[in-house]
Amino acid sequence: MYWIGYDVGSSSVKVSLVEAGSGKVLGITQQPEKEMPITSLKPGWAEQDPEMWWDNLCRATAKLVKQTHTDPKKIKGIGISYQMHGLVLVDSEHRVLRDSIIWCDSRAVEAGAGLLQKTGEDKCLERLLNIPGNFTLSKLKWVKDNEPEIYEKVYKFLLPGDYIALKLTGKCTTTPSGLSEGIIWDFKDDKPAVWLLEEAGIDTSLLPDIVPAFSEQGALTAEAAEELGLKKGTPLLYRAGDQPNNALSLNVFGPGEIAATGGTSGVVYAVSNVTSTTEGARINNFAHVNHKPGAPRIGKLLNINGAGILYRWMKEQVGGGELSYDEMNRMAATVPVGASGLCILPFGNGAERMLGNKNMGAGIFNLNFNIHREEHLYRAALESIAFSFVYGIGILENDGVELTTIKAGGDNLFRSELFSRTIATLTGREIAVVNTTGAVGAARAAGYSYGDFEIFGSTFSGDEYITTYTPLEEKKAYQDAYASWKEELVKTQK
Repeated sequence: MYWIGYDVGSSSVKVSLVEAGSGKVLGITQQPEKEMPITSLKPGWAEQDPEMWWDNLCRATAKLVKQTHTDPKKIKGIGISYQMHGLVLVDSEHRVLRDSIIWCDSRAVEAGAGLLQKTGEDKCLERLLNIPGNFTLSKLKWVKDNEPEIYEKVYKFLLPGDYIALKLTGKCTTTPSGLSEGIIWDFKDDKPAVWLLEEAGIDTSLLPDIVPAFSEQGALTAEAAEELGLKKGTPLLYRAGDQPNNALSLNVFGPGEIAATGGTSGVVYAVSNVTSTTEGARINNFAHVNHKPGAPRIGKLLNINGAGILYRWMKEQVGGGELSYDEMNRMAATVPVGASGLCILPFGNGAERMLGNKNMGAGIFNLNFNIHREEHLYRAALESIAFSFVYGIGILENDGVELTTIKAGGDNLFRSELFSRTIATLTGREIAVVNTTGAVGAARAAGYSYGDFEIFGSTFSGDEYITTYTPLEEKKAYQDAYASWKEELVKTQK
């Protein structure tokens, strides 16, 4: 018997099959091979057709079943991970009314600011643990104000994962964690923030039904089963946004534990038992997958837009696209800590929330034509991204996180020893790099929800560690380089 997990991103749909009982990974694939397109009708806009997600999900399922020679009738349940903060609108016939406004779309900034002004920052931080910002509710408010003819037809508003659940089960549902990522969950009353919907002029009947993240959320309809090639009645057992699910995949559940991702953007997701915030303007607070009112588990998320995209830019523009990342890492390692005074600010991928929503752009400082070469640029780039992670972790600690452990996936910047060792040394914490993915986590979470695993992660987490990076004893050079970096950051912000 098996569990199947989906990770529905904005680039691709990944699918994984794991063995029941052991959690052993039997296969992983993705669809399409190249990235899914994002439509940008105006600067700052980003939309995708939800039917494209479903089509690729079906194709990926068929590919995985074929690759693993699996009998689809032996798949016992389904788990879903998905791109966060998006908005999908459906009518009473469950037809999509417009393309999804996805996570990286910034059109609703003013709508969120207007809601904040109407409700007040104190109330928002006390009850939502966030300010409305440019999230799902604000995007829905934008549609209401700018596309009233579409809003009038809306039966339910959904997150991307909710839409996939609808396609699977025929039911419009969501989760507390999902509503919290849309900034629609009242943590004080432990229910949807109906008062905020009313402030936005949104009909509260548009809310989907709420189901727990771990629960039987519906079963495959005959139509969905035929399109997927799976068995009718197969239960949907788990659903979570990509960052809470990434933390789950890394077995990050307890206060002080951090799940970090160093992809195009960087994410530091820390679990806390504190239901208050002093940094709500710079970070976000979501209900983690194991959150309960009596035992709160808040996922404090800090996003860094300018992260791996800088290193990719270096690869393409400095290295001419001819070097691999491993080759760049080896070149960077030949340069001393601090890159001989060369300093880079990596913030060239839009407004940075942790810097007060400033779009300050990237910068290269102290460049000396007689000293610095290609390898210095690579080292300075890796260090600058690592420094931004350390800076962000400091914000999280200021918000009540007592840091214990850092875990990261093995398919991003954390594979670089230079990068990981810099963060470990400056934070004084080990970094465990784990070979897992969101699709694997979603599949195993489905098994956990069913009762297949007694304690999540105990059966299979120990054999997946790639390596552990420990802090270096000689840290002064790292501390000096970080201090110089922060000095440039402060100067640039003035």
